[in-house]
Amino acid sequence: MTSSITTKWNAGLYDTKHDFVFKYGEDLVDMLQPQAGERILDLGCGTGHLTNIIAKAGATAIGIDSSIEMIAQAKASYPPIEFLVRNAADFFFDNSFDAIFSNAVLHWVPEKEKAIDCMYRNLKRTGRLVIEMGGKRNVEKILTAFNAALAKHGFAQNATIINNYFPSVDEYSFLLEKRGFKVTYAAHYSRETELKDTNNGIKDWIKMFRNEALKGIPNEVVELILEDTQEALRQTHFRNGKWYADYKRLRIVAIK
Repeated sequence: MTSSITTKWNAGLYDTKHDFVFKYGEDLVDMLQPQAGERILDLGCGTGHLTNIIAKAGATAIGIDSSIEMIAQAKASYPPIEFLVRNAADFFFDNSFDAIFSNAVLHWVPEKEKAIDCMYRNLKRTGRLVIEMGGKRNVEKILTAFNAALAKHGFAQNATIINNYFPSVDEYSFLLEKRGFKVTYAAHYSRETELKDTNNGIKDWIKMFRNEALKGIPNEVVELILEDTQEALRQTHFRNGKWYADYKRLRIVAIK
């Protein structure tokens, strides 16, 4: 969950109610196919669950994240693994990697070219990049409802505090190949995602992933914004007693 956006992440809420982020990433590890003896970087490792799976394959896994809270929890959960606080758009290691893995991270990094440059420079020649991120129109309906609720209550300006980057396949593939990568696989797909809390699924999602946009707003107004956002989505995002998020994902494999 590394990013260049200054965000204080709630590691506990992430692990208890938004563990789908790393659970959906487990099959991305299958695409990575980590091998014993490889040196692999988990870029935006969050609380370290996927880093640990990579390490179990016998690879030397290192996890980096810009969130002090996430790294602290990762270190506590998986003491044998090296976890470091680093920024996705500004990192360097003396020893390069056989592979760089990144799940649900790079859409938090507006400095997309800098992040791609860092990944390129830290990979060995013929090293591979395996990533998944939010793609074009990701959570578009949730964000539209949330921004409308902010405006309704006089905080329209808060909608611009978080600047996610949700590219198309062509857009991101172009940026990678411009830097020197060869894209070998690219897919953009819908992945509607069940949210854990059956009563407050959308509210919890906003508190996890749009918390910065709520700062400075009185608590009673925050509750109204959350309620308005969730109710605006009830017809489209609530079925059979469960809340869903309208995720669109971009998955890419590339070789240096």
